[in-house]
Amino acid sequence: MKIALLSRGPELYSTRRIVEAAEQRGHQIEVIDALRCYMNISSMNPQIHYKGELLEGFDAVIPRIGASVTFYGTAVLRQFEMMGVYPLNESVAISRSRDKLRSLQLLSRKGIGLPVTGFAHCPDDIDDMLQMVGGAPVVVKLLEGTQGVGVVLAETHSAAESVIQAFQGLKANILVQEFIREAKGADIRCFVVGNKVVAAMKRQGKEGEFRSNLHRGGSSTLVRITPEERSTAIRAAKIMGLNVCGVDLLRSNHGPVVMEVNSSPGLEGIEAASAKDIASLMIEFLEKNHKPHRTSTRGKG
Repeated sequence: MKIALLSRGPELYSTRRIVEAAEQRGHQIEVIDALRCYMNISSMNPQIHYKGELLEGFDAVIPRIGASVTFYGTAVLRQFEMMGVYPLNESVAISRSRDKLRSLQLLSRKGIGLPVTGFAHCPDDIDDMLQMVGGAPVVVKLLEGTQGVGVVLAETHSAAESVIQAFQGLKANILVQEFIREAKGADIRCFVVGNKVVAAMKRQGKEGEFRSNLHRGGSSTLVRITPEERSTAIRAAKIMGLNVCGVDLLRSNHGPVVMEVNSSPGLEGIEAASAKDIASLMIEFLEKNHKPHRTSTRGKG
C-alpha cells in the first residue's frame, strides 16, 4: 500500500511509530502536513497539492489531526475521500467526535452511560443549572478545551457560581458535569481498533490533581477492564463512526461512564503500559479493510 499520514509533527512518538510499523510491513508511507496542502475543488477531478507537487496514487490515509486544526485538517481528509482514498477514520466521524456537545448528545441518545451534564452559554439562573446536575462539587469545562485545559473542579456551590460567571465573561460555551468522586482522579483509556478493545490503561492524576491527562503529569498502568466497560467502549466508538479511537471511561457507582471519545489517541502511553504494538494493529486494520472509494460518506459530510 501507499499510505498518507496526515501529521504536523514527524518527530512525535505516535507519528514515528506508525511510520515504523508501516515500513516494517512493507508499505510506502509519506508524512504530510495537512496545513501545507492546497486543494482543487472546482472540477470533477479533485486534487491535493503539497510542496508544489500533486498527491496521487495513495491507497489509504491515516489522519492524525490535532484539535486546533480540525477544520482545515478534516477538509484535506475529505478531499482524500473524494479522490477514493480509504481513510482509517472518516472526516465526518472526526468532526463529530471533536464536537463535545454533539458527541455527548449522540452517546446519550444511544443509552451510553454519561456523567450528568448541563450545557450553557449564558444561564440566567446558575443556581437552577447547578441543581439540575446534582449540585456541587461539579466539573466546569470549556467546550473547546483539550488535554485538560479549560477544566475546573468547583468543590462548593459558591466556587461553581464564580467559575461559571468567569466563563460567562469570556462569552464561552460551557459544560457542567457531576464530579465522579469515586473515580479518585483516575480514568480508563480503552484503545479501540475495529470492533475490539486492543489495550486498556488506567491513567491516574498526580497527587491533588483530579485530571488524569498524561500531558498534565498523570501516570499510566495496565488495567483489566470488565465486560461492561469493554462493551461500552466498543459501542461508543461505533456510535461516533470511528475505526480507531481512545474511549475514556470513569468507574462510577452506577457503572462505566464515558468522558470522551478521542479520534487521534496518542500511542506512547498505551504502548508503554500494555507492551503491545498498537501501531502495527492500526496498519493491519488498513490492510484488511482498504478499498478504493470504500467510505460511507465519500467526502459528503
